[in-house]
Amino acid sequence: MILEKRNIFLNMKPGNKEDIIRMIGDIFTNQGCTNEYYTQAMLDKEKVFNTYLGNGVALPHGIEEAKKHILKTGIVLITVPEGQDWGAAEKARIIVGIAGKGNEHLDIIGKLACEFCDAEGVEKFLKMNEDEIVAFFEN
Repeated sequence: MILEKRNIFLNMKPGNKEDIIRMIGDIFTNQGCTNEYYTQAMLDKEKVFNTYLGNGVALPHGIEEAKKHILKTGIVLITVPEGQDWGAAEKARIIVGIAGKGNEHLDIIGKLACEFCDAEGVEKFLKMNEDEIVAFFEN
């Protein structure tokens, strides 16, 4: 299983974007998904390319050179119903941190892009509980 229940944080309050990325990076490091350098790689990615996708969804992940710091695939999912400033015109309401070993991140991003291609999919996802979210990622 790529997304574990302990990595789902629902109904969080908005905070500082960099602090959220650091929290995701710490989780990845503590769970053996990445080494400590991956957190900085995620922060660096935001400097060159905003990971806000649209429709209230952000997908923070590391720069390409950071792949060597990924030990196994992991996902951290955070919902911020009132919206988190992500440096884009819209606020992020769903934040999915990704550390994808090899090309596994492409499958994850593809699945999320389908689910979040419209506001209806985002609203549906925001109403899911942890078990429903885990089931979504297992299918």
